[in-house]
Amino acid sequence: MKQIVILGSTGSIGRNALKVVDNLGLKVSGLAANSNIAEFRAQVLAHRPKYAAVFDHKASAEFKKTLPRGVRLLSPGVEGLVELASLKEADVVLNAVSGSVGFAPLVASIRASKHIALANKEPMVMAGETLLLEAARWQARIVPVDSEPSAIFQCLEGLKDKNYGAAVSRIFLTASGGAFYRHKGSLSRVTPEKALEHPVWSMGPKITVDSATLMNKGLEAIEIKNLFSIPISKIETLIHPQSVMHSAVEFTDGSVLAQLSQPDMKLPIQYALTYPARVESLVKPLNFFKLGSLEFFKPDFRRFPCLALAYEAGRLGGGHPAVLNAANEVAVDRFLRGAALFTDIPVIVEKTLALYHSRDSRPPTLPEAVETDQWARTKAAEIAAYLSKNKKRSQ
Repeated sequence: MKQIVILGSTGSIGRNALKVVDNLGLKVSGLAANSNIAEFRAQVLAHRPKYAAVFDHKASAEFKKTLPRGVRLLSPGVEGLVELASLKEADVVLNAVSGSVGFAPLVASIRASKHIALANKEPMVMAGETLLLEAARWQARIVPVDSEPSAIFQCLEGLKDKNYGAAVSRIFLTASGGAFYRHKGSLSRVTPEKALEHPVWSMGPKITVDSATLMNKGLEAIEIKNLFSIPISKIETLIHPQSVMHSAVEFTDGSVLAQLSQPDMKLPIQYALTYPARVESLVKPLNFFKLGSLEFFKPDFRRFPCLALAYEAGRLGGGHPAVLNAANEVAVDRFLRGAALFTDIPVIVEKTLALYHSRDSRPPTLPEAVETDQWARTKAAEIAAYLSKNKKRSQ
C-alpha cells in the first residue's frame, strides 16, 4: 500500500486529495495544514497519520492541547513541512501549500528521492530549471497537479526521447478568465469578496485572485517553460470559459493533442498520485451530447497586465521570475487584507521588476532564488506602502 504525505491538507487541493486517497485506498503517513485546526483535527482523526504539522505557530500550540493519541506533532513553520516532505516511509509527497513557502519542502522531497505530486507552482517559477536538475540528480519524480500543466504533461507523454522543444510547435494554455474577464467597467473598485467568486473552480484565496488578474496563467506559463524546457514564446494563453479543455499541444507536424475532462481537480490529483497508471476515478465522464459549445478567446493583455508582465519575466529569465512571483504574493496579500486596490497588483509587480537590474539570464541557484525572493518582498512592500500613503493623501 502506497503511503502519502499531504502538505496543505485543509486547502482545496488537500481536501480533494483526501477524497482521492480514500477512493484509492492509500495510507496517509503525514498531514500538514496552515491554521485551520478545526478541519485539520477532523482530518487527523479520520486518517490517523503518524505525523502532523501545523504551520502557524499559535495554531500549532492550540492543536497540541488536543493532539490525537498516536500522532506525533512536528515543529511549526517551514521546519515541520521539510520534515514531513522527506519522511522515510512516504512513497508520495503531495505539495499543495500556497506560495513560495513550498520551496524548502520541495527541495527536501527532491533530495529524499520522492515521487512528488506538485500543486505548488511558485517554486517552479522561482527556480524550476535548477529544481529539475536536482530532481534528476536525486532520482526524484515531479508530476504536476494543476489542471493545465497536468494536461500538457499528459499530452507530451507519447514522446519517447522527451525532446519536447524540437517536437512542439505551440502549447495552448487555457484559462477560465477568472472572476472579471466579462466584467464591465473599471476594476479599480472591485472587492476581495468579488475577486474570490470564481465562475468555475473552487480554490484557495491567493490562486483565485491570481486567476482574476490572469497572473496565474503567467505563472503557469513560466512553470511549463521550466518543466518541459520549451521557450515561453511557444506558449499561447487561450481564454476558455467552460474549462473543459485543460490545455493542448500542437506538434511540428500540425497535429494537436488536447486533454479534456470535467473541471474537477480530483482527476489531475489522482493521475499525479498513480502515475504512470490510470485507474477508475471519482470524476464523472464527459457527455459530449450535453456539452454544448466550447469557446476560445485571446486574452486582453491591456486590461489584465499581469499576464504580460509574467511573459516578459519568463522571457528575461534569471531572477526575474522570482521577483515577479514574490512581488505578486505581496500585492495579492495586501489586496486580500484591504490594503491595496485590485488594480494596484500589477503596479506593485511592475515597479518591483523595474528595480531589479540584473542582466544575468542563467537559471538561479537555489540559494540565489531564495535571496532574490526576499529582496523582492522587501521592495514590493515598500512600493505598496508608498502607493497606499499617496492615495490617502490625495483623498
